[in-house]
Amino acid sequence: MPRATPFTKVERTAALGAAVVLEGDTLSECAAHAERLAREHGFTFVHPYDDPDIVAGQGTIALEMLAAAPDLDALIVPIGGGGLIAGIATAAKALRPGIAIVGVQAEFYPAMVRKLAGDPTPVPGGSTLAEGIAVKAPGELTTAIARRLVDDIVLVDEATIERAVDLLLVEEKLLAEGAGAAGLAAVLGHPGRWRGSRVGLVICGGNIDPRVAASVLMRGLAADGRLARLRIEIPDAPGMLARITAAIAEAGGNIVEIVHQRMFHDVAVTRADVDIVVETRGSPHLAEIKARLAAADLAVVELSNAARERG
Repeated sequence: MPRATPFTKVERTAALGAAVVLEGDTLSECAAHAERLAREHGFTFVHPYDDPDIVAGQGTIALEMLAAAPDLDALIVPIGGGGLIAGIATAAKALRPGIAIVGVQAEFYPAMVRKLAGDPTPVPGGSTLAEGIAVKAPGELTTAIARRLVDDIVLVDEATIERAVDLLLVEEKLLAEGAGAAGLAAVLGHPGRWRGSRVGLVICGGNIDPRVAASVLMRGLAADGRLARLRIEIPDAPGMLARITAAIAEAGGNIVEIVHQRMFHDVAVTRADVDIVVETRGSPHLAEIKARLAAADLAVVELSNAARERG
């Protein structure tokens, strides 16, 4: 959750009958602040995950999923504090004892993995797209349930979480935050594990900053070769820009942005760099555009293309 200055007078917000207090960069920090407010002002703290009623309520997700698809082989569930997977595992195993319950955690926050293993090493923490599961200490009740009913927990890295958010939005038209997309990230990160199985993904939460969602989309376009930045070194002579744009147009590319730079790049005084952002239909089309430029005796270098090499 983005950091903001909390209300300085909680009594004023209580008089209004409702309050919105933003504090902390992660769920753990938010929870600590909420507990502190409860102690200081006598509020009733409703725990977001380590509470039997919360666990039971979240278990109804499994009831609905199995009613819709009773032959699922596995359910993949994001884990933060553990309330969601504790409820789902309890309900699913009661209906289908043989179903596999697999949890997913962000690599920076493997709190449940470490607690179940008896590992006292502190969770490293760090910036993560999956803010909703950025929990450094899972609940006691949820850990006990996970120990009995969760079959495995996998960790996913940030690049895979980002890819999952992008795929859900582009392919399914479904806006999910990083934590909500963690289940799909688990499948993307371990593609062979569930091949041939019927798997249910719990996609929970669409609380993503619009700017972050836009950035994920644009980075996804670049990663898939649908948006590329090309640099072409040319003689600083009349007609060269027209030659470049004609070659791209003939290949069916769409120029989004073009910068003709003479002064700030390490090129000879008689030459210039042209940086072009071009929209394509994908990696094969991008290769076709680069080949057309090469055929026109234009040396082209693709910039910042490492993200597309993820396979």
